Formats: sequence, structure tokens, C-alpha cells
Amino acid sequence: MNILARYGFLLIIAAFFIFFSLYNPAFLTIGNQLNMVEGSAVLLVLALSMTLVVAMGGIDLSVGIAFDMGAAFAVVALKEYDSSWQMACLVGVLGGAGVGVLNAVLIVGLKVSPFMATLGTFFIGSSVQRVFTNGGGPISHRRMPQEYRDLAVGDVFGIPTEIIIAAVVLIAYFIFLERSILGKRIHAIGLQRSAANVAGIPVRKYMFVAFVIASATCAIGGLIGSANIRMFTPLAGFSYLLDAIAAVFIGASIHPKGRPNVIGTLIGVLFLGMIGNGLNLMGLNFNLKDALSGLILVGALALAVGQKRLR
Repeated sequence: MNILARYGFLLIIAAFFIFFSLYNPAFLTIGNQLNMVEGSAVLLVLALSMTLVVAMGGIDLSVGIAFDMGAAFAVVALKEYDSSWQMACLVGVLGGAGVGVLNAVLIVGLKVSPFMATLGTFFIGSSVQRVFTNGGGPISHRRMPQEYRDLAVGDVFGIPTEIIIAAVVLIAYFIFLERSILGKRIHAIGLQRSAANVAGIPVRKYMFVAFVIASATCAIGGLIGSANIRMFTPLAGFSYLLDAIAAVFIGASIHPKGRPNVIGTLIGVLFLGMIGNGLNLMGLNFNLKDALSGLILVGALALAVGQKRLR
């Protein structure tokens, strides 16, 4: 029973890893494992931003909008204003951060609940994208600078740039959220906001900054996504929302104290990536694959919650 309480979810991950390896030996190849990790890079970036918000006691349903704004601002800067790739990246991150500012104003300034505020931002952002693109058409830029393209397709000493960017964001979030005084205060706000206020923590200021940082982080994912396909596609970021939430709550469920945490989120993202990759290699029908993915995810979350109760 103690083993299940401490390592139950990790045992499930190992079981799926062994199953996929036996079913298709190609799963174990270095190339496939590298593709699996690379394919999870953008999701990890968005899931880390969600980890910050959830650790603070909130939720962010607008991570996809921040992703889209990062991509849109960068592509427009490159295509319409002939900006350098560095300036395009900066503009993209600022565009994503603007989503966080709107969320912070609604939540901190107007005291709207995080769920309703970020849901409203999602609808506003979705409408803005449709209007700006005359109904949702993509904005392509086939002559995109190679340096910008390399954010998605480049490599450094054979390591894909996507993985390097995600690793840098991961390390930064780990230091920020798990090892710094600021991170400890954010966790304190998430655990008991009124007590944090009494302790003298400037809760409103911290919440404002956290939402802006989270959205700016999502914009980095948007830069990678637009560099990969050489275009901005409206509402492309929405596809990451549910997986980002799932990864965060998987990570929180396997944490000894049930708290959102960076390493747990990483495990959740890799688990989702492994399931998707393994089911693809099995050659399942698309609709059946989605159904199985959903069942596995629900089962994994149920196991994680059960493991927490056993603990």
C-alpha cells in the first residue's frame, strides 16, 4: 500500500512505456524519443504558465489567446513591418503579455473571478482574431527569416531549438516558483490568500505580475508555433488548453502536498506526450485514438487522486 501511495502514478507511466515498447519496437528508438520530447516542448511552455497561475489559486482559460497573440504580433511585425527577427520576438512576447495585463486588470482591479475573467478574455481574443483575419484565415509568411524559423526547426549541437527553449523556460520556472522567496509567496497566496494578506504579502501586486508573466510565457510558445508552420493561424492555441490543465493537475496530484509544481507538470506533459506518441505508432483510427487518449487521461487523473488519498 505504501508503494502505491508513493509511486502509483510513476508505476503506471512505466507500465505504458513498457507496453508501447513491446507493441512497436520503433517506440524505443532515439529518433522517436527525441520527436516525442520535441513535440511536447510547446505544451510544456504553456503548462508551466498554467502551473504559475494555479499555484497562486487561480486558473487561466486564456493561455491559447496569449499563444495566438504572440504568434500574430511576431508574424505581422516580420511581414508588414519588415522587422528583425529579434524585434519580432520581443513584439510577440509583449503582445502575449498584453493578454496577461487584461486578465490582471479584470481580476485584481475589478475583482472578477479568475475563471470568468480569463473566459471573457478568451471570447474577446477569439473575436479579435476573427475580425483581424476577416473570418479566421491564416496569415502566412513564406519568406520568414531563417533565424526566426530556427526557433522551431533549428538545432544547437544536434539538440532541437524547441527543446532548448522549453528547457530554459523550465529551469527559469523551477528557480522562480520552487526556489525563490517570490515563488514561496505565490504558493502562500494560493494556499490562503487572507493569511498572506495578514502576513504583509502584497497579494494584488503579486497576482498582477503573475498573470502577466504567465501570458508572456505562453507567447513564447506562439513564437515557436508560428516559426514551425511559417504563419499565424487564428485560435491555434486553443488546442493546448485542456492538455495544459491536465498536465498541471496530474503534477499536483502526485505531489506529496497536492500542490502545483514544476517537476510534476513536466511529468504530466511527458506522460501526455508518451500516450499520444504511443497511440500514433499503434496506427489506430483517429476517432478511436482520441477516445482512448481521453479514457487514459481520466484513468490517470483518477489514479493520481487515489494515490493522494492513500498518501
